[in-house]
Amino acid sequence: MEESPVVKSRPSFPIVGIGASAGGLESFTALLKAMPTNTGIAFVIIQHLDPTHESYLRTALAKSTTMPVIEICHGIKLVANQVYVLPSNVDLEIEECELHIIPRDTTSGALHMPIDTFLKSLAKNCEQRAIGVVLSGNGNDGTEGLKAIKNEGGFTFVQEPSTARNPSMPESAILAHVVDFSLPLPQLAQELSFLAQHEYYDELKGVEPLSSQEEHQDFLKVLLILKREQNVDFGEYKDATVKRRLVRRMAFLRIETLPLYIKYLQENPQEPHTLLEDILIHVTSFFRDPEAFQKLQKKVFPQLMKDRDSQSPIRIWVAGCSTGEEVYSLVISLLEYLGESSPRCPIQVFGSDISEKMIEICRAGFYPDTLVKGLSPERLKRFFVKVDHGYRINKVVRDLCVFVRHDLARDPPFSRLDLITCRNVLIYFDKPLQKRLMSTFHYCLKEPGYLLLGRTENVSGHQH
Repeated sequence: MEESPVVKSRPSFPIVGIGASAGGLESFTALLKAMPTNTGIAFVIIQHLDPTHESYLRTALAKSTTMPVIEICHGIKLVANQVYVLPSNVDLEIEECELHIIPRDTTSGALHMPIDTFLKSLAKNCEQRAIGVVLSGNGNDGTEGLKAIKNEGGFTFVQEPSTARNPSMPESAILAHVVDFSLPLPQLAQELSFLAQHEYYDELKGVEPLSSQEEHQDFLKVLLILKREQNVDFGEYKDATVKRRLVRRMAFLRIETLPLYIKYLQENPQEPHTLLEDILIHVTSFFRDPEAFQKLQKKVFPQLMKDRDSQSPIRIWVAGCSTGEEVYSLVISLLEYLGESSPRCPIQVFGSDISEKMIEICRAGFYPDTLVKGLSPERLKRFFVKVDHGYRINKVVRDLCVFVRHDLARDPPFSRLDLITCRNVLIYFDKPLQKRLMSTFHYCLKEPGYLLLGRTENVSGHQH
């Protein structure tokens, strides 16, 4: 007899991960004092602590709230309206409804980033249930974690830097464009309390967003406004994804009903553009899925260079390039394959995205320290230039790249291509658009030509 599949248990309430470093106790205390005790939220506190000393954080924070304040032990189940505090000399992850203590890595020599560790785990396991908060602290711990939460549809907060004893951590997150709210602590507490009650979280209780017939008709009105004002048709995108991002935007604005939001859209000329940017999900990083780049260097690039005329350019298209890291990673990887000498043929790499804002970031080629910290010193030295607060792609690499705003669903594609990468884009499209794009990609590629998709995407139904 076959065993029944295991159904993962998901919390039916938001979970807030709160991180701080230097000056953190003061910020934690002020935030908890301002928080109501019946928000329906579970709070998880992560602070940089001396690994050689016992933590007294639980005792200190218990004086600032009437909510139970509990020091975390391995496997503890989360309960709403309680505060959980990480002990010293360990890291923390979450799985289903449980907190799991993991050993602190002391062997790699890398900086200890306990806030990023937990927030990334929170994003992966709790998706839109996740809320990330970064308070006072030195360095940039928390920035990558907030990015992960934002990409999964959760909300991200930082303490307004001017109110923090040490503003570096909040400033790092703001610079990386991963922050929804930057607020003084009393207002931050108010916003958390409001969000917890918003219908954005009804889906966590089994209620589909905008599911009534009347709401769906209003949803279609929003899509028409976006098509008219932003020239983007979301009619061929998956409704569920667009609806979740729309309700997220409404929660951000404290708007409770779609008719009120439609009125807001019509009265605020900038709002259609802001909604467009919020619907688009920008998930990328340098050398994402390193094994894919290893296969490109071992199998694809040798085939592309085989018997290639020195006047025949290598043409690559990154469709849905987001903030550009994948485009630059491909160029870097190709230049590394070709060696230190000048390329034996022209290189043309096209990056396209539907968001003009993303294209501007791509063209600037600037990335904060947090977004390049996974790169080797050799790559940073050869392909980047150090500037204030981060790195800029060097001119040799930038000159090989062309970035353009492009709508995959409507605009003419590039042609005579050797390689197309389109990762984690197709998953947001309905099947008819997916099918049409597959035919388009096939038409664009030369023989031999290669298509790189994301882990959850495939070419099923296109055996030809």
